[in-house]
Amino acid sequence: MSENGSQSNMSDLEEEDFMDTEEIPPRDIEKEAEDAKNTGNNFYKQKDYFKAIKFYTNAINLQPDKAAYYGNRAAAYMMISNYTNALEDSVKSVEMDPNFFKGGLRMIKCYIALGNLTAASRALQDLKSRDPNNSTSYASENTNINRLRDLEANADKDMNKSDFRRVVYVMDRALEMAPACVNYKTKRAECLALLGRYNEAQEASNEMLRANSLNAGALYVKGLCLFYQDHLDKARQHFLQVLRVDPDHGKARLAVKEVKELESTKQKGNAAFTSGKNEEALKLYRAALLICPNNKLTNAKLHANIAAVYIKLRNYEEAVKACTAAIKLDDGYVKAYARRIVCYQELEQHEDAVRDAEKMHKMEHSRESKQRLRDANIKLKMSKRKDYYKILACSKSANMDEIKKAYKKAALKHHPDRHSHGTEEEKATAEKQFKEVGEAYAVLSDPKKKLRYDNGEDLDDPMGGMHHGKHSYCFHQGFPHQGFPFSV
Repeated sequence: MSENGSQSNMSDLEEEDFMDTEEIPPRDIEKEAEDAKNTGNNFYKQKDYFKAIKFYTNAINLQPDKAAYYGNRAAAYMMISNYTNALEDSVKSVEMDPNFFKGGLRMIKCYIALGNLTAASRALQDLKSRDPNNSTSYASENTNINRLRDLEANADKDMNKSDFRRVVYVMDRALEMAPACVNYKTKRAECLALLGRYNEAQEASNEMLRANSLNAGALYVKGLCLFYQDHLDKARQHFLQVLRVDPDHGKARLAVKEVKELESTKQKGNAAFTSGKNEEALKLYRAALLICPNNKLTNAKLHANIAAVYIKLRNYEEAVKACTAAIKLDDGYVKAYARRIVCYQELEQHEDAVRDAEKMHKMEHSRESKQRLRDANIKLKMSKRKDYYKILACSKSANMDEIKKAYKKAALKHHPDRHSHGTEEEKATAEKQFKEVGEAYAVLSDPKKKLRYDNGEDLDDPMGGMHHGKHSYCFHQGFPHQGFPFSV
């Protein structure tokens, strides 16, 4: 083939290819953007706001200078309570078109929903100056702003009065108008913690942390819940995390100081108690109680520790008061009930001891609580019978020789011959007492009868208490001198 022929064929091919190529029409970006917006509007009407946002975003990507597109997306964001993104789009729409009334109104609503009342008020004044003809809309938003300001002021007053229940109520009303306000949510959660409603407080904190894992207020409330539930080490860690996020968080800084001081003072009190420095232990425990009066569970333990010191000192009246103070702060505190039972028994207030033992058994339903209740009932029964040791004027730990000596002394004291010249009433009393002395000695001088008597068994029972399944009961379980858990 010649060179000329080759060139001719190539020329024909190129011409053919050129002739078959269709001309591609230019894109109508404006129409595509409008179609995307209209599709978004349809989804918005169907309340499918997420799909509406998707198509509004497509429209914005095609024509990013259209204020109305941002306004529409802001409206969809508001419907799914995403007020942060809604505010961003509203601000953008007003920047593009200062006369875009809907955008300005949405911006105000978003500021209110987020609890930024200063910005809401400023945006409202700006919109009024640009468009003074929508007084009804302005009046409504102005009312909301003023109402929220009143609620904020009331909450601050109630907080200063430590009326935490009222603060929760006020914040609930405020969140109805400002559902995305982090400050309102944080204040409400903090007061729930201060009221001891820890599960609700933690749930509220977790919700805020899901939205922002570095929310210092939410982290502080979680630390507060741990602190008030006597998890001091974990609480301190949370408070330190708050300070890493927000070094100027005053409450967290104070909380760290309180935790350290409380731990240190309590540990010093425990060390004093262990080493037998009882007065020093009392002083330290009382000082620890003043550090954080709102920390009920920790303070309940401190009161129980004070009770342990008084039991060690055999001051059972004061020990009862300390146990009662602990139970008032934590009505499920088993150790405080156990210590109060010991004190009531030492004070021979056996009916009170039984009541506490019954409460303990309902809380625990354990073998130990059942035994403690049984022992308390036996002691109550014993308290209502004749006290043979008291009749002979000897101690319960007296040996046989001491019992014999006590008997002889009591028998001589109450012998009828010594009262033969007394009145009839005196003679009768002496005779009765003399018989009781003989009755007491008959029991306490017999080792088997004495054991049964000491164990609270019915001496008139021919089975000797064996039908109860045990020959005797252990009364000393739970007593301080028999290994009762008085560790602090």
